[in-house]
Amino acid sequence: MAKEILKVNNLSVDYKTSNLGKSTVFRAVDDVSFSINEGEIFAIAGESGCGKSTLSKTIIKLIPIAEGQINYNGMDIGSLKGNNLKTFRQNAQMIFQNPYASLNPKLRIEEILSEPLIINTKLSKKEISKTVSEKFEQVGLSQDQLKLYPHEFSGGQRQRIAIARALMLNPKFVIADEPVSALDASIQAQIINLINDLKRELGITILFISHDLRVINYLADRIGIMYLGELVELGTKDEIFNDPKHPYTKALLDAVPSMDKKSEKVLLGDFPTEMPEGCRFSTRCTISDEHCSKEKPIYIEVTPTHKYACFK
Repeated sequence: MAKEILKVNNLSVDYKTSNLGKSTVFRAVDDVSFSINEGEIFAIAGESGCGKSTLSKTIIKLIPIAEGQINYNGMDIGSLKGNNLKTFRQNAQMIFQNPYASLNPKLRIEEILSEPLIINTKLSKKEISKTVSEKFEQVGLSQDQLKLYPHEFSGGQRQRIAIARALMLNPKFVIADEPVSALDASIQAQIINLINDLKRELGITILFISHDLRVINYLADRIGIMYLGELVELGTKDEIFNDPKHPYTKALLDAVPSMDKKSEKVLLGDFPTEMPEGCRFSTRCTISDEHCSKEKPIYIEVTPTHKYACFK
């Protein structure tokens, strides 16, 4: 049985907003629970604005928890401080969405990649230089480029650098937050293959965030479908792609371009301006009724690995 490396229990995350002097609280992630097994790629899918990135940044402790708990190898992430937090940072790293903004433009690549080792290890300058060169080559770049600045690289090369930085401390767990969405299609394939190869070679566990189901279908072992801050369906890749249950999951799959399928047209309009009282998807679902708009659905378990939240 696979070892559970990360467990998220009833997690909620709030943002405080202010409009004309009036302060309000927006719940970006609401009562989310799931687990990730060691060595797998667990993907979170959903439209932009559904809370995927907020969820990932909360797991890596960049955004505070409003309610619930996150456990990494038995450690309560929300309560980590001092040396315990430093240890967690060494074992859990993140690849950010934008390779243009995530690298310091004032530093040479060698300096950017050396920073994690200088801060977190007692390696000598020679050992740091050797490690940086090895990781740089591991992501498909050559040592003679280490003296260059970020602006001297293409978008795909910058994302390779960001991946090398994330791997510098040999983490066990990596979050990849939309790592290919800012890249051209041809470059996307290269980065996806690189992530898959590194996962296989290094045995790392990956939380992969994406709105692109074609990418997720290629990479993921298990998938969570997210809508307006909630996980509406969880399952293995085969269960999600071959036997989707939630109307929103079906809508996302229906939106994937294909030459040989007919549209089911199960998705209407955009996100609601106000949060629905019952099922959050009810305002866009073609099969919803009055019951859906007034009550929140509970999970229906299809198999031990597959469940969805819907009345239908």
